[in-house]
Amino acid sequence: MSKQLGKRLVKFVRGLKQMLGRGNRELITASSIAVCILVLRSTGLLQSLELAALDQFFRLRPYESPDARITIVAIDEVSLNKIGSWPIPDGVIADLLQKVQVHQPRAIGLDIYRNLPVKPGYEQLVDAYKSIPNLIGIELLGHDKTTNVLPPPEMSREQVGFNNVLYDPDGKVRRSLLYWHVDQELHKSFALKLALLYLESKGITPQKADNKSEYLQLGKAVFTRFRANDGAYVRADARGYQILSNFLKPGCHSTNPASCGYRQVSMSDVLNNKVSAELIRDRVVLIGSTASSLQDFVFVPHSSRFMGTAKPIAGVELQAYFVSELISAALEERPLLKVWTKLWECLWIFAWSYVGSVTTWRIRFPTKSILSTFLSCLGLIIFTYLAFLFGWWIPLIPALMTFGGSAIWITSHIAYMQEELKRSKEFLQQVINTIADPIFVKNEQHQWIVLNEAYCQLIGYPDTMLIEKSDYDFFPLHEANVFRQEDKLVFQTQRPKENEEEFTDATGNTHLISTKRSLHKDAAGNFFLVGVIRDITQRKLMEEQLKRTAAELFRTNNELKLKEDHLRYLAYHDPLTGLSNRKFFAEQLHESLLWAQSNNLLLGLLFIDLDGFKQINDTLGHDIGDRLLVSIAQRLSNSLRGSDTVSRLGGDEFTVILRAIPNEQVAAKVAEKILASITEPIVLEGYTTRVSASIGISIYPIDNQDTEAMIRQADAAMYRAKHLGKNRYEFA
Repeated sequence: MSKQLGKRLVKFVRGLKQMLGRGNRELITASSIAVCILVLRSTGLLQSLELAALDQFFRLRPYESPDARITIVAIDEVSLNKIGSWPIPDGVIADLLQKVQVHQPRAIGLDIYRNLPVKPGYEQLVDAYKSIPNLIGIELLGHDKTTNVLPPPEMSREQVGFNNVLYDPDGKVRRSLLYWHVDQELHKSFALKLALLYLESKGITPQKADNKSEYLQLGKAVFTRFRANDGAYVRADARGYQILSNFLKPGCHSTNPASCGYRQVSMSDVLNNKVSAELIRDRVVLIGSTASSLQDFVFVPHSSRFMGTAKPIAGVELQAYFVSELISAALEERPLLKVWTKLWECLWIFAWSYVGSVTTWRIRFPTKSILSTFLSCLGLIIFTYLAFLFGWWIPLIPALMTFGGSAIWITSHIAYMQEELKRSKEFLQQVINTIADPIFVKNEQHQWIVLNEAYCQLIGYPDTMLIEKSDYDFFPLHEANVFRQEDKLVFQTQRPKENEEEFTDATGNTHLISTKRSLHKDAAGNFFLVGVIRDITQRKLMEEQLKRTAAELFRTNNELKLKEDHLRYLAYHDPLTGLSNRKFFAEQLHESLLWAQSNNLLLGLLFIDLDGFKQINDTLGHDIGDRLLVSIAQRLSNSLRGSDTVSRLGGDEFTVILRAIPNEQVAAKVAEKILASITEPIVLEGYTTRVSASIGISIYPIDNQDTEAMIRQADAAMYRAKHLGKNRYEFA
């Protein structure tokens, strides 16, 4: 277990070293460029570019149907000229409010300051304030009394909303302020109060979001609170409850194509009863200035232009945008503008930096690199634009900068590497041409880049045909696969490796070669695989010849040994029965007596002669006699222990050596077992034959201690058994 863990650890460390050693160009470049851009972004230097890109997305987004829930009563230049004064007298404002209220709007927003009486008609205006509960006035909140603009003093607190506008450093409005605490008192914005009045009739009231209790929820829309560093902003003023405004792009009215944006009617037409009730009933009516002389204008994202002067919108139109955004999100779930967390933005920026470095490094060709870069940038712009349409503000400028920066960096590095590669190739060409052995040099794409004359002569092609080609262009597939595999191992391990391979030249001749491969690197980090070849065809042929000679000698020796074993077997065994013969018996008896003497053991010798064998042999023939002897030999072998030895001395005479017997009775029992086995009928070619045996037994050391004497005694005992009636045994 520990060995396997050690091997895996070594393999992991080697792979990590390889990744950081050779494949780290893209990673290091991408990381360096991404860190630089992220640092640059954190200082705020990219904020204006990112905001400008966001503005173009707003400008390019498709037109949306004008919000029919909002009507603007415009105090234009014509209306001012007819009234003849500014500020407009209270009586005129009161008359305007009453004429609007007659048509039953959901809410009326008076987007002009009325903190001071403008006589005549002040009392009428106060009565209008009190008689119109769905009227919302404005105030301007400031940090002190000198910057405050108070609401109409006769209005209740619930009828007033602040209309403070949040300006970005470029003077544009991209955020909306919903709530603000001043002196521990909560204030709601003018747009929020109008939207809440409209949504109240739909049964929608402000709620706390389930997942974020500090966030406002209207219907299913959750209004994420703006933070100081959201999106492209860097340390922005995030006081109060702000949201990023997803300004819609209202199209033109079908009834009046010349009129684009929110429906507008002039104040003079309302006062003269020239406005249709349908333009006011159940709508949010905003009353405010659009006259150019009053200079109540702001810039929004739609104000941007590729060329020409930016076009501002009136302040009352800005409030219409805010009200429409809140109502559309609550009722129709129109997307709100959201941003990623900083972690995801950093990963996004790094990913494009890595894509830029990897793409440029993999392609390398200038024309393809330019086309790939263009398509990648176009894809990035399209993706971020589509995400914007779904309410996500994803960093575009930093991603483009990291992608382009990585591409430029890698391109310059490739140019440097190619210059160094050229120098290295020239140097290597000069060096290897002085060496007699065939030598090749390959790049990381496994292409030949330098070859010496010896290699070209060996393969049979000129170097002009081989340069920048690979093994697969000239060698059989199985050979090219071996070469490629060996090359990859050297590139991966960065260690020299020697291997024996087959090599087919241009004429079709196959050589056996030994190739030693090693990896080298120049000053620019270019890796070269250098291979040195030795033709070992003749050596291999000699080795094969030696192997065949050795195999032939081995075969001959085996045959001789088998013959020797066979001769030895014939010398010590009876050819008919397969039992040991007289010679083997004499040697075994002599060795057994010595062993019995040294171990102080008894040894029995049985002489066996068949009774009636001659008659069978004479009457039934010698073949039957031979087969009878074979059967008797098999029965004798089956009646004895593995340590005992049965032998055929000749004719129908057999001997048995009983080793290590405890007493004479054991020899007697063995003799009885033999007699019983031999007397069993034997069927041979349809003839049932019966024979018996006479057995003589001598025991060492009881009867004698000499080999010849024991044989004589056992033989004499056997003849005595025959004279006493046969089919029996007798001791010496």
